[in-house]
Amino acid sequence: MSFPSSLRYLCAAVALCAGASLWAGEVEVLHYWTSGGEAKSVAELKGMMALRGHSWKDFTVTGGGGQNAMAVLKQRVLAGNAPAAANIKGPAIQEWAELNVLTSLDAMASFERWDEVLPKVVADQMKYKGRYVAVPVNVHRVNWLWANSAVLKKAGVASLPKTYDEFFAAADKIKAAGFVPVAHGGQDWQDFTVFETVVLGVGGAAFYDKALVKLDRAALASDEMRKSLEVFRRIKAYTDDKSPGRDWNVTTEMVINGKAGFQFMGDWAKGEFLAVGQTPGKDFTCSAAPGTEKAYTFNVDSFAMFQLKSWEAQKAQGYLAYLLMGKDFQEKFNLRKGSIPVRLNMPMDKFDECAKTSSKDFVTTSASGTLVPSVAHGMALSSSQQASMRSAVSEFWNNDKLTVNETLSKLLAVSAPKQK
Repeated sequence: MSFPSSLRYLCAAVALCAGASLWAGEVEVLHYWTSGGEAKSVAELKGMMALRGHSWKDFTVTGGGGQNAMAVLKQRVLAGNAPAAANIKGPAIQEWAELNVLTSLDAMASFERWDEVLPKVVADQMKYKGRYVAVPVNVHRVNWLWANSAVLKKAGVASLPKTYDEFFAAADKIKAAGFVPVAHGGQDWQDFTVFETVVLGVGGAAFYDKALVKLDRAALASDEMRKSLEVFRRIKAYTDDKSPGRDWNVTTEMVINGKAGFQFMGDWAKGEFLAVGQTPGKDFTCSAAPGTEKAYTFNVDSFAMFQLKSWEAQKAQGYLAYLLMGKDFQEKFNLRKGSIPVRLNMPMDKFDECAKTSSKDFVTTSASGTLVPSVAHGMALSSSQQASMRSAVSEFWNNDKLTVNETLSKLLAVSAPKQK
């Protein structure tokens, strides 16, 4: 991340207007955009690169999902054969930067004024020691509560719950009407998605940040955390017995098909509703989960940019970074993905009502300090801490004999490595 690297990016930024073919190079990109609207967005991005003479090469690794890809990526990077960019997010960006293999994007960021168009909490995740090394492309809101409008009407639930007292009252009505109150897929990441949303609703954004992001021991052992675990366990009683191991999209189908009333899930669930022609505000509703109306847990997809040897490859890489943060791509990509642009104050005319609400709340919470990273989706903790936290929470969800005190002790154990 030397000055010459930044200078080259400044040259690339200035050259964006030139469009000269002499800057043509290849970008190799590790990504997971392989289905539906995501794949169409990649095709469009490739086309935009091609207009400048640049070629695109997919970095593909079969089997094992992201874990295999990261292992192969590390081998290649350490061997001096890094791709131009890789889909990496959260604290993992810092872990890669510590290996001194990422390039500085500061000149590009300054030229395009990224600090002015990104919330500080998001911008900070894209930086290492104050310098940009990654590019964010979207924002998913995690703390959503989805509902089937017809089920709520049949159950006599007149309004969406704003508190957990209201939520459980509504769940009782849905159960009495013969529906599953809460659709849930019993996988550890889904368990933790519900848990972190409950913590946010019970304790608020400041408590969430202290307990789940900073792993403050006093917060982890507090009455608020105890109450969060009690509410979390109470929710389980409203799920069905086929929940264990069920995928999130199959779970969303329960709400879509009118078999269940509610689902706690990020806004990627919205794509499932829209794919079958349902309309937000009519067939289904989206609202902030109980107690979280003034807070926002975010999951940001981003691309870390690696140091490259070839001048032509560096120029292509610089143009890719420019495109990813550009208004045009941010709008087109997020319209297809169900997320919203990470750039603040983007026009939202073409987006649906849920996205407009998400965007409005994203701007508001970024200003109020209640925009917080999703722990469940890899935005806050190291991979080992996240795995330990998920395990403790999922075990509590699945084992009714496990006490709140025992789980509090396990959560405290996760924080132990951070103590001096």
